[in-house]
Amino acid sequence: MDWLPLLSTLAGAAIGIVATLVADRNRWKREDAKEALRLRLDLYTQYTTTVKALGETLRALAEREHASHDERALALREAFRESGIAIASERMWLIAPQPVVKASNSVFHCLRSICDGYADGTAVGSAEDRARWEARGKAAARMRKLMREDLGVGPLTERHSPQADPAEPATAAE
Repeated sequence: MDWLPLLSTLAGAAIGIVATLVADRNRWKREDAKEALRLRLDLYTQYTTTVKALGETLRALAEREHASHDERALALREAFRESGIAIASERMWLIAPQPVVKASNSVFHCLRSICDGYADGTAVGSAEDRARWEARGKAAARMRKLMREDLGVGPLTERHSPQADPAEPATAAE
């Protein structure tokens, strides 16, 4: 009996099976990478949206008339708690790469500083308030830059809504 045709058929079948397994594994890796990218995109979108909404809420609450200083402080701290930023931040710690986590944490602490400043009586538009908003704006710009890099998106060449007055807090245009 001639074994050569049988061995070559078996070798061909083994090569075909291995090639199919390799192709399936590569396809799985590509799909896994796409899903991880989609997950980070959703996370980044949620976080940046939460940051923007919280900033607007804090400013609006600080500008509003309150019956007392304590009522103002309570309203601000409650808005911070209910904004969802703590949950979004925890998700960031679980999913995002370290540079993005550090940048998002910096934004979180800037917002916390803004909230605490308003709760302690800082006036909207004061020099102290503008400095806090400027720090938040710089931190947010760095965070977005790192998020875009992580997502494989090129840098922005212009702002999506230019500021009318450079002395205004960064969040007015962001």
